[in-house]
Amino acid sequence: MAKKFVKDTGCCKRFDPKPWDGKTVVLKNRLFVKVHVTSFFHMPLNVGQVMKSSMEKIWAAKAQAKEPLLLSDENSLWGSDMYISVSKPVSGMENVKISGTFLSKVFEGGYSEIGKFVEEMHKFVKSKGKRLKKLYFFYTMCPACAKAYGQNYIVLLAQV
Repeated sequence: MAKKFVKDTGCCKRFDPKPWDGKTVVLKNRLFVKVHVTSFFHMPLNVGQVMKSSMEKIWAAKAQAKEPLLLSDENSLWGSDMYISVSKPVSGMENVKISGTFLSKVFEGGYSEIGKFVEEMHKFVKSKGKRLKKLYFFYTMCPACAKAYGQNYIVLLAQV
C-alpha cells in the first residue's frame, strides 16, 4: 500500500534519514540548552510542557538553531536530560556545549522498540571496532507530526 502525500504540518520539518544513517558526526563545542524531563520508567511525563516553555524562551531570545537537534540523555528511570541546539546562549537557561565524535544510526518505529534499537546500536558500534562511551537519542519530530507523516524516525548517536 503506497503512503499518501501529507503536506508539511507547520510544526516539525520532515526528516531526511540519509545524512544521519550510518554516519560519523563530529560536534565541536555545539551549543545547547539543557532541560530536565521527569519520567516514570523512561516514559516521559512532562516533555510537552518542558519543550513548550523552553522553546518560548529560545524564540524570545531569537536563538533558534538553523538545523534543529534535540538530544535526549536517558540517564535515569525517573528522568532524562534534554539538550536543545541553539544558535547563541539563552539567558535564564542552562547553556552547555557538547563536543565529540559520534556514530549515528537511524531507526523507524515507536517508543516501545527503543530497547531493540539500543541493542542494535551496540552491535553497530562494535562492528565498527569502537567502544560506546555515551548514548544520546535524537527524536526527530513530535508524536503528532510523526503520526501525520506516517514515519517516526529516531536517531541514536553513540559517542565513541
